[in-house]
Formats: sequence, structure tokens, C-alpha cells
Amino acid sequence: MEGDNALREEDLDKWIRAGRIGAEALNYGRSLIKEGASLVEIADKVEAKIVQLGGGIAFPVQISRNHLAAHYCPDIEDRTVLEAGDVVKIDLGVSIDGFLSDTACTLYLGEDPDIQNLVEASRSALQNVSKIIKSGVEIGTLGSEIQRTITSMGFSPIRNLSGHGLGRFQVHAAPTIPNFSVSSKNVLGVQAVAVEPFATTGVGIVENSGIPNVFLLNVKRPVRDRIVKKVLSAISGYNGLPFARRWLERLFPKAEVNYALRQLVRDELITEYPPLGEISGGLVSQAEHTFLLLRDRTIISTERA
Repeated sequence: MEGDNALREEDLDKWIRAGRIGAEALNYGRSLIKEGASLVEIADKVEAKIVQLGGGIAFPVQISRNHLAAHYCPDIEDRTVLEAGDVVKIDLGVSIDGFLSDTACTLYLGEDPDIQNLVEASRSALQNVSKIIKSGVEIGTLGSEIQRTITSMGFSPIRNLSGHGLGRFQVHAAPTIPNFSVSSKNVLGVQAVAVEPFATTGVGIVENSGIPNVFLLNVKRPVRDRIVKKVLSAISGYNGLPFARRWLERLFPKAEVNYALRQLVRDELITEYPPLGEISGGLVSQAEHTFLLLRDRTIISTERA
């Protein structure tokens, strides 16, 4: 059920605007995904595009390649460039006064028909869910449809990644929307949700894999350390939404950022989100839309007009 995250008609225009900006920014991001392109430049350009279009950044742009499914966010010194054969996921979010959208797609820089089919598997799963999702539908029905679609195409869904509700200034709210069949009879309410099927050539499980560059403020508490205090002051300006190490590195010396983040993680004031890699090294594709579930209709806010 929607609980405190019920979607109210008076906020609908802001939810829709966040989705429309998200769709336009993702389409722009798609145009940047090409062999030789720098990940940090892509992330910077897409985030700038969101702001240019009148949105706020709901979370740092993430560009995850090949076996990495999610949460790869380049830092300021990242020299990674896209290569021929890469399977590239780009995931972004937009905030309008705290009302959010979350959307993603996958592009393949190659011509192998089997990998093209992998990209199509997550996209088809999302399309099929789009036909049945509405207020009142059982969550288990959505997971079953995602699993059925992906496995019918010869791939595995990633079982420990899921869709989720969206709340005001909350990227991950209840409920969890699984990417595989579950027995849950819980139903969706009048609310905003993000559905994001992941398909893989691997076994369908991800684990932490790499240095975290995405963080979230858990709680505000006074700190004594001068360096930590000034970095925490900047973090507080992100309104409780996820933020990137790269953003802080443009405000403070890199050594100070790293020191402050270590202290804040240690003291449990912030949570870190490392990249997530498929444990068997399988390639991963992703597709995602934000759905606004009203009593009488469903709006796909991130669908391209």
C-alpha cells in the first residue's frame, strides 16, 4: 500500500514534469553513448542537461558497463572511456521540489545478436509490465511477468535488484517490486513506483564490486572535526538525496573529501553504495520507467513523448 507516499492530485504536475525532464535527459544521454566517450564527461553533461531543463538531480548519473549492473558513478579523475562491445546502462533521476522520476536504458556498442537480444530482454520485460501495472495490481504478478519475459528469451533476471516506490525526496521507498516470481499478494496503491528489470547472461545475483562513489546522508549530527564539518555542511544541501564523491571533489580538495567521507561512513552518518557486479561475470542489461498509479489511470511519466 502507498502509506505516507500516497500520490496526491495536487502534486501530479510536479511528478509528471520530473518524468518528462527525465525522459529528455535520458534521450540526451543516449546520444552521448559512443565508443571513446569519457564516462565522467557523459555524467557531467547529463547532469547539466537536467539542470538546464529546469530539474534538480535526484541522484548522481550512473553509467555501469558490462557485468556491472548499477551504481557505477565516475569520480573526478576517472579516465574510463567506452569501448567497442560495451553493454552500457545509464540510470538517472530528476527532482522537482522533491517529486521524483527514475529512468534507465541500455545501449550495446556492438553487433553480436545474442547481446542485442539481452538488451531487448530487459526492455521487453518493462514493456510487458507497462501493460498490466496499475493501482490494485498484486506485486507478485509484476515479478512473475518480468521473470517470464526474461527467461523466455534465454536470460536470467537479477534477483537481488528490484524496483521500488518513490516518495518526496525518497528515491527508494516502499514497496519493493521484485524482478522474479514471488508469492506476495500485496497490491500497489495510489503512488509513484519505478520498475527496473535487469536481465543477465549470468546466474542473476549481484554483489558489491568496486570503490563507492555514491552516498546518502542518514542522519544529521554535530561533528567536531573541522574538515568533516565543512564537507557535511555541503552534503546537507543535497536535501537528503544521494550525492556523488565527484560533486564534493569540485568543492574541496580530494584528500579532504576522502577523509571526510571515511569518517562519516565510520560514524554511520552516511551510507555508501558501491558498484554492483554480477557475481559470475555475466553481462547485464537494464530498462526502467517511473509509473504514476492513480485510481483511474496509470501515467508512464518517463516515457518519451
